[in-house]
Amino acid sequence: MGKEMLGEFELMVLLAALRLSQAGPGEEGAHALAIADDIGERTGRSVRRSAVYVTLKRLEKKGMTESWLGDSRPERGGKARRLVRVLPEGVSAVHASRSALENMWVGLDTTPEEA
Repeated sequence: MGKEMLGEFELMVLLAALRLSQAGPGEEGAHALAIADDIGERTGRSVRRSAVYVTLKRLEKKGMTESWLGDSRPERGGKARRLVRVLPEGVSAVHASRSALENMWVGLDTTPEEA
């Protein structure tokens, strides 16, 4: 990854995908709708599934995620979901972004009311 920083939404997508992949048994992957819902629930922002798809494609090109078609699901009329897994490069990018953000907070003593 080098010195390239993750964008805010890229970071959110990676964090949601990591969380959902670890959530329990299944196909060991997250899908775009669940990622969008997770981000929306945790941040209160409205997230379009298309924005998640575009971001996942970009992250896959960067070598941070991989995706595959899961099994067909009867409740979806036989359509398979595209699942995603965060690769070690993506995990490293998440930790690097967290570290950089924490370092930026050092020395700041403000509350939202003061800003």
